[in-house]
Amino acid sequence: MYYIGIDIGSTASKYVVLNNEKNKILYKEVISSGWNSKETGRKIIEKLENLGYDRKESHITATGYGRIAVDFADKVITEITAHGKGAHFLGSKDKTVIDIGGQDTKIIVQNEERVVDFLMNDKCSAGTGKFLEVMANRLGLDLDEFFKMAKNGKDIELSSTCTVFAESEVVSLMGKGTKREDIASGVINSIVSKVSKLAQKKSDDGYFLTGGFSNNDYIMKCLEEKLDVDVQSHPDGRFAGAIGAAIL
Repeated sequence: MYYIGIDIGSTASKYVVLNNEKNKILYKEVISSGWNSKETGRKIIEKLENLGYDRKESHITATGYGRIAVDFADKVITEITAHGKGAHFLGSKDKTVIDIGGQDTKIIVQNEERVVDFLMNDKCSAGTGKFLEVMANRLGLDLDEFFKMAKNGKDIELSSTCTVFAESEVVSLMGKGTKREDIASGVINSIVSKVSKLAQKKSDDGYFLTGGFSNNDYIMKCLEEKLDVDVQSHPDGRFAGAIGAAIL
C-alpha cells in the first residue's frame, strides 16, 4: 500500500508518496497549480500512475486551497491539520508552525502530535506569498531577483496594510526614484512584520517554518530578527501539507 498526499495550493501544488510504514518519502514533486484545481489533480494522478503508483494500491488524501476539487481522493483534510502533522514528521516536535501560503498565513500550535490551536490572517493577502508576488511583478522582477535585491536594500517602511494600497504606494515610490533594492527590502519587512505579529499571539517559544518560503534563508533570518527567537525548517518544508495528508 502506498500513501499519497496531494496539497493543491493557490500557486503551487505539492504531492508525495509514502511507503507502507509511512516513514519514508518515495516520491515528491511540485508543479504549478495552473488555473483549475481539478485539472491539476488529474495531472498529478496521471503522473503518479505513469510512475507505477497504481491508484488501486494507494490511499489518497487531499488538502490545500483546492482540495475539494480532487474528486478521486479517498479523504480530504484541512491545511491546518495537514501542516501540523507534516511539520511534526519533519522534526518540528512541539514548535509552533508558521505556514506562509499563497492566499493565507497560518500559525499552528502543537502539543506532541496534535494540533491544539491555530490562527490565520484575515482575508487581506498583505501577509501572504501573493503579496510578495504582486510586489515583485510591479518591480519587474521574479521572486529570486526580488529577494536578491532585498538583501542589498535599505529598509523603508510601507504605511499601507492592504495589498492594493501598498501596490499604489510602491508605484509612488518608484515615481520618486526610490531604489528597487530599498522597495524590495521594505516589502519583505512589511510581510515579515505581519507574520511575526500573528505568530506572537500564539507562542514565543520557537517556530518551524513550512510552505513555499521554508527554504528561503532571507525570510528565515528576518523572522528570527522580528521574533527574537529560533526559527527552524527542513529541506522538505514546502511539502509539509502533502506529507501530513499522506500520513493522516
